[in-house]
Amino acid sequence: MSWFDDLPESVCRRRAPLGPLTWFKLGGPAEYLMSPRSTEELASIIRCCRDSGMPIRFLGLGANVIVADEGIAGAVIRLDGPAFIDVKIDGRRVFAGAGVDMTKLVRRLVREGLSGLEHLAGIPGTVGGGISMNCGGKYGEIATAVEQVDVIGPDGQAYTRDRDDLEFEYRQCALNGDCVVGATFKLTPIDPAELDRLFREIWMYKQNTQPPLGAQSVGCIFRNPDGRSAGQIIDAAGLKGQRLGSAYVSDRHANFVLADPGGKARDVIDLIQLITQRVEEHCGIRLEPEVKIWSDELEKVTGGPADALSRRKHSVRCTPAAKV
Repeated sequence: MSWFDDLPESVCRRRAPLGPLTWFKLGGPAEYLMSPRSTEELASIIRCCRDSGMPIRFLGLGANVIVADEGIAGAVIRLDGPAFIDVKIDGRRVFAGAGVDMTKLVRRLVREGLSGLEHLAGIPGTVGGGISMNCGGKYGEIATAVEQVDVIGPDGQAYTRDRDDLEFEYRQCALNGDCVVGATFKLTPIDPAELDRLFREIWMYKQNTQPPLGAQSVGCIFRNPDGRSAGQIIDAAGLKGQRLGSAYVSDRHANFVLADPGGKARDVIDLIQLITQRVEEHCGIRLEPEVKIWSDELEKVTGGPADALSRRKHSVRCTPAAKV
């Protein structure tokens, strides 16, 4: 008896390719790719994984993930169904599901004249992914607009967490294994024309200083250490344009790694390790990746995936939530 036998293929796909679902377009399959249809079904899947010890990861638009060529064990959950892509505007408060595309949300709020997220112009991903890593840049972070976040815990229980409880910091927050289901943002009404001007200013700055959106990349690879620019540090180490197999450092912004079409995730991962080593040798700074690398091989060394709720122990047959 295999896992998740009672779930339809539209909800649970086995050995599903992940490469096409990431911005790098690289990497192998997931043992299970899950697309729950409701919060109840999501809670059931999470409980099943916890009780059996199956690793679990969450995938949004794949804008910050590198998947190993051989694929990964465990379950990958995508909140891409109608239950997780709803947006509701009530005055200055906006609720957005975890699967909502951040770029589309920001553009809509700009048209509505609601300020507070326009500084995320040009940052791809979903609301859930943005909150989990407190996405942002030189103009600000998503945390500044968050009021509360709806989550499901590793035990399958749903509850709401306030902004202060999440302890937002640079590129992280204290989700502690909780799965983001949706978030409420508190925004400020301003003149839509003025907001559009600010949005376009930020957008054009990023277009002029970073590789174009749609390139085989995942945005910034490393966190900025102590307020310094990781890109400038990598450039100073002489690594701009450095190539390793099918992967190379952008000659426009050194904190971006790109890949040739049809390349290998192994080349990207090896290049990230090479950059880390060369920068440390050059100036003594140990850069920390901002991107998530999904690799069972590496996780044996590091102790497990950063966003896994548990480790695999044994197989069980799961009972899914009622179909909706």
